[in-house]
Amino acid sequence: MYRQRLTLPALTLTALTLLPLAVACGNEKGGSTGSSSVGADTEPSVTGVHWTVDSVTVNGATHQAPDGAHVEIAKNGRATGNYGCNSFHSTAAFKGDRITLSRTLSTEMACEKRPMEFEKTLARALAAGPLTAETGRGKLTLTTAKGDRVHLTEEKDAPLYGTKWTVNSLVGGDVAQSLPAAADGKAWLTFTKKGADKESADKEGADNEVGTVSGSLGCNHVSAKATVRGSHITLGAPRTTRQMCSGSLMTTEKSLLKLFDSTVSYRIDHRSITLTSENGEGIGAIADR
Repeated sequence: MYRQRLTLPALTLTALTLLPLAVACGNEKGGSTGSSSVGADTEPSVTGVHWTVDSVTVNGATHQAPDGAHVEIAKNGRATGNYGCNSFHSTAAFKGDRITLSRTLSTEMACEKRPMEFEKTLARALAAGPLTAETGRGKLTLTTAKGDRVHLTEEKDAPLYGTKWTVNSLVGGDVAQSLPAAADGKAWLTFTKKGADKESADKEGADNEVGTVSGSLGCNHVSAKATVRGSHITLGAPRTTRQMCSGSLMTTEKSLLKLFDSTVSYRIDHRSITLTSENGEGIGAIADR
């Protein structure tokens, strides 16, 4: 079973190593219909965007990116991302149409063969020197002096409602624990909005969004009332089927059932969501594509 601590903006993995990396990139503001090189407004155009890596073309051969490869640059100059297996973070400095990422730290995890091969290809392309940035229609292309290219797409946060959130971790305090192998991919939740609950509005007159949550606990199906107010969700008493499954599936199910008949806080970070109870226990889940 895999454990990791939640201390960086994403999950902090165990070992960090210093990697040199110089990257130039940019983006037009959302809604642009053309294609152009990025000019002096690179910083406000690029920051706050989740750039998903689609592929890398090296020496004429295109390598498709695995799920999870991405780059994000915050307005405070902090850059984070994932090469396809390992996460990285660095500082970002802007000058004209170029961005320089420095003091880059990367985790050192061994993953499956294909992601590891891709991330080496991506890391080499990003570290090849100044990259020319060309954007249009939510796309970003970074081209090296040799003609190698990194292709990226702007991707919005997944919506709370209508998304199938597949549970991939159990959270306790600042520690996230992966699900048992038998439960991997089997537990999921989907929220559906029905309308506004005027009667339960607070003193300031804000409306609560009333709906339902349904899905699987890994073994049995579940449904309940779900009322969303701000960053909190009040989950009603669960209605479940009564099938008996293996011990690890039932253990996962019991952990998920603790979230019901209570109020939990929720946070969406791109395609990930966390639901956390008042005692710090909860779940992490990812949006199905």
